[in-house]
Amino acid sequence: MSPSPWALLRRTPRQPGADSAAGPPGGELRAVRRSLTRQSVAVAVVAALVDAVVFALSGIFAVAPGPASGILVAIVAADLAFAAPPATAAVVAVVQVAIRLAVTVLLHRHGLPVRVADVGFLVAGYRAGAWLSGRSSLVTVPVLVLGACGAPLIAGGAPAADWRLLLTSAISGGVVPWLVGRYTAGRGAYIAELEQRERLARQQQRTALERALTDEREAIARDLHDVISHHVSAIGIHAGAARLALHGSGAATAAATRSLSAVESESRAAMVDLRRQLDLLHGREDAARQPGMADIDDLVDRVRGAGLELTVTTSGAELPRSLDITVYRIVQELLTNALRHGAGSARLTVRNDGTGVEIEQSNPLTGEQVSITSAPCVPAARATAPLDSAATPHGADAVHIPVSQRATTPATARFRSGRRAPMRERGPGTRAAPEATTGVHRGLDGIRRRAELFGGRVDHGVADGHWRVLVRLPGGRS
Repeated sequence: MSPSPWALLRRTPRQPGADSAAGPPGGELRAVRRSLTRQSVAVAVVAALVDAVVFALSGIFAVAPGPASGILVAIVAADLAFAAPPATAAVVAVVQVAIRLAVTVLLHRHGLPVRVADVGFLVAGYRAGAWLSGRSSLVTVPVLVLGACGAPLIAGGAPAADWRLLLTSAISGGVVPWLVGRYTAGRGAYIAELEQRERLARQQQRTALERALTDEREAIARDLHDVISHHVSAIGIHAGAARLALHGSGAATAAATRSLSAVESESRAAMVDLRRQLDLLHGREDAARQPGMADIDDLVDRVRGAGLELTVTTSGAELPRSLDITVYRIVQELLTNALRHGAGSARLTVRNDGTGVEIEQSNPLTGEQVSITSAPCVPAARATAPLDSAATPHGADAVHIPVSQRATTPATARFRSGRRAPMRERGPGTRAAPEATTGVHRGLDGIRRRAELFGGRVDHGVADGHWRVLVRLPGGRS
């Protein structure tokens, strides 16, 4: 339930310095004021029309047109005053009572039936109970009772001699509208107080959660810095020292030097990525830029330095930042898998035509194959079918990454959507290589998860003697 408008308007002036969580925002308060103004104008117009018509139909204009015209103007003016600010509720109530008594006196003096419209009088009683508080609200009660009992008392007759009818008129015409206004205002204020407490509780929960997340990120950052960074730095230092200590020539020495150089380079790159992640964990999001396709040359150089013969072709415009980072990470994972599980060569082609990016990497297969296939990756919020359902055609704007890499495991396993399936039957003397299949599974699962963030597609398997992986993501135009 939304807080009552009068509760908001009455509460806000007493809390000028209240926090946004403890009171209505400025935009909401202005909207409430506009809504109340429209409602007040509508009530005022309707009350003025009804009271004026009832007074005109009483026949008073035929016998006393002058006084009747003056009272009619007063009736319309008093009813239109309902559109005035709430602070005028007491004055409007007193004026309504005075006009009611004047109409009764005028009709009774000219011998006409005393028929007084009660719309404006009842609305005035309601407004006095709803808008006023304290002594000013209580003072209006006897005034309203006088207005309710004045008509039967002035007109005389049986109602004047029957105290029960007078009591009924006083309660129904004077007290009940005021009580309804008080109840409505109190209920609105109570609801507003509950909503204020709820807003404060939600704000406190958010603050506590943010503080806990910040503390946890800082703890993780400290652990990463104290443990992992030390070991990675030590690896790089020792690799560099070993490379400098090598003497002599020959193929073995050259290979060892090349491997140590790759270890040293990779350790430096790992330290750069580690520091970048530490900055992110500490909340310094602008302290280091996330790698993207602009850094693809450095990635390719490191992979080549590790011994992979890689042919790379790139073309196309710049990608959106978030997609650029995702494509880089996917390519990084694919090249890492090719380096770990391949046999020394690979081909990589990156193309961006503005509606999609296509990245193709291929390795010729040797030995028995590991066949892995998958279906489109759909974010959980938009998924309409299981991940292992039939593949659908590619959408328009997409990133397209078909990849193939050499599999060297001697056993054949099948995966779908990154999930492992039972092993096929193997001939005698063959053995599964769980380390290799697990590594492939983890790498492809990471690619699939990144693709899910963009509602992308992942397909992989064996084609034309090559191991292929296809990833397609929405986007491509920055």
